[in-house]
Amino acid sequence: MRKIAVLIYRLISPLFDPIHMWYGFIGYFRFWVQFFQTKKHIKWWSMSLMDLYPQPQDATKHTPMDAHYFYQQLWCFEHILKQTPEKHLDVGSTYQMSGYISKITKAFFMDIRPIQANLSNLEVVDGSILQPPFAAHSLDSISCLHVIEHIGLGRYGDPLDADGSKKACHELAKILKPGGFLYVSVPVGRERICFNAHRVFNPKTIVHYFHELSLVDFSLVDDAKNFVEHTDYTKFDHLDYGCGMFIFTKK
Repeated sequence: MRKIAVLIYRLISPLFDPIHMWYGFIGYFRFWVQFFQTKKHIKWWSMSLMDLYPQPQDATKHTPMDAHYFYQQLWCFEHILKQTPEKHLDVGSTYQMSGYISKITKAFFMDIRPIQANLSNLEVVDGSILQPPFAAHSLDSISCLHVIEHIGLGRYGDPLDADGSKKACHELAKILKPGGFLYVSVPVGRERICFNAHRVFNPKTIVHYFHELSLVDFSLVDDAKNFVEHTDYTKFDHLDYGCGMFIFTKK
């Protein structure tokens, strides 16, 4: 019964995307035309109805891309590669990010929802950004990309905390070693809470939250998905949903 339910879901779900509904109908029609054209050239039993998996949304002119994640990961990886730290802690960013970093240095990946991965140079840590299991002033390289905005909103099973993001910044600053580098990205623009998905920060707020540290550099992805490097963080509080990328150090 469950297999049938899953099949029905796969067959009809592409039709109920309200943003791309018209495109979905066109793609769905094309799917069935292609299915029956293909069936003429292969044996029926080798293409079971139970295995149909229509993907009408993928025949696009350009490959869909999340500009925030694409640029922030390249930005962060490039800087870590230049610094060549002996070890690096990533806090809650994409698990792919930690995998890449483990190929250039000893890497730790910490999350309240730890991944199950087996890489020789990657250690997975089950821990919270609000109570990191690392001593103060112990790490010279830390990244936390598109994470701080979620803390305290309950989205990922964490406790509700109105000051969650502010507390997270304090904890990251505390475990950073003097002379070390912290790479942080968050949504920036018109400051607000989009409960319970994320917060959007005025860039000045993030600099204030990390008042114990010194800002080294700021880059961002703007609303038009342009990647702008080495710019003035004070000029982007008007954005709707940009991605601010901050490099901090501790003196």
